[in-house]
Amino acid sequence: MLNFTIGPVMSNEKVREIGSKQVPYFRTPEFSELMLESEDLMKKLLNAPEDSRCVFITGSGTASMEAIVMNGFNKDDKVLIVNGGGFGQRFVELCQLHEIPYESIDLEISKDITEDILKNYENKGFTGFLVNIHETSTGVHYNLDLISEFCKNNNIFLVVDAISSFLADEVDMSKNNLDVVITGSQKALACPPGVSIIALSPKAIAKIEKNNCKSMYLDLKNALKNGERGQTPFTPAVGILIQINARLNEIFENGGVESETEKIKTIAEDFRSQIKDLPFEITSNSLSNAVTPLHPTTASADDIFNILKDEYDIWICPNGGDLKDTLFRVGHIGDLTINDNNQLIEALKDMQKRNLI
Repeated sequence: MLNFTIGPVMSNEKVREIGSKQVPYFRTPEFSELMLESEDLMKKLLNAPEDSRCVFITGSGTASMEAIVMNGFNKDDKVLIVNGGGFGQRFVELCQLHEIPYESIDLEISKDITEDILKNYENKGFTGFLVNIHETSTGVHYNLDLISEFCKNNNIFLVVDAISSFLADEVDMSKNNLDVVITGSQKALACPPGVSIIALSPKAIAKIEKNNCKSMYLDLKNALKNGERGQTPFTPAVGILIQINARLNEIFENGGVESETEKIKTIAEDFRSQIKDLPFEITSNSLSNAVTPLHPTTASADDIFNILKDEYDIWICPNGGDLKDTLFRVGHIGDLTINDNNQLIEALKDMQKRNLI
């Protein structure tokens, strides 16, 4: 199988080897040391401010999205949400569920945020801003510099879901005054799904400490307290956390975040250069290095997904709902190479010869 989805992605041999071993007991000094090291490495990759913390949640990215909504906000807040697709909508639904007052910036599919749009929300009393900086469902990478400046000028607490953007694009907490960053194990970290990571600035920690969160499993105050000793409140996904630690060390051994981002960018640009003669249109003018969103002009996107899967043993990323037949996505994260790109292009060209696209 060759996997070009946006997650779970392909893992390298080292990560897979760790996954084949027996899972060790975790209430030990050795595991605590590993977790403290992982937290330190994550903060370095994100260029987190001094005294920032990272929390490792056993749960998908949505668990961490919900944890931030529950722990960071209450009925006295007024939150602004960028909603340009399925994952922006998820933040809307979480605020509805937890009765957090909000307004939604509803963007057209595949459109970026603009300065003119944000001007409509200046000085309106917003206390929080929630954005999936890479709206993975449509492949739009929002302008983080613009959002950061808006939040700074309006004194707004900024939460960035960088689940698919972390390591693929620049995510710099100190440069962009990011209060919270969320990412996950199954994207550019290229580990199995099951762990999401929340990076918290000192400002975010103080906000969480003052808030009353009515949750046992997603209580971040409890997670932060246990994290001081390199532990989690409840049994975590031990094996995945060991794999994450190995990947974090590997990234630094290979040149750090800049090197990893450049590798992903190179694979993305190579793929985009090779599809110019194929009947596809790139639907976003604001691309992440993580994924290329494509509209097929001569065939159903869902049909292309199924034919590649069933006849070529290649997985791309389908869409659902209204986008099922009009948009598919090709990921560039995980253990991929230029040769893998070539194999996908050969398959697509063969489909073209067979009049399937």
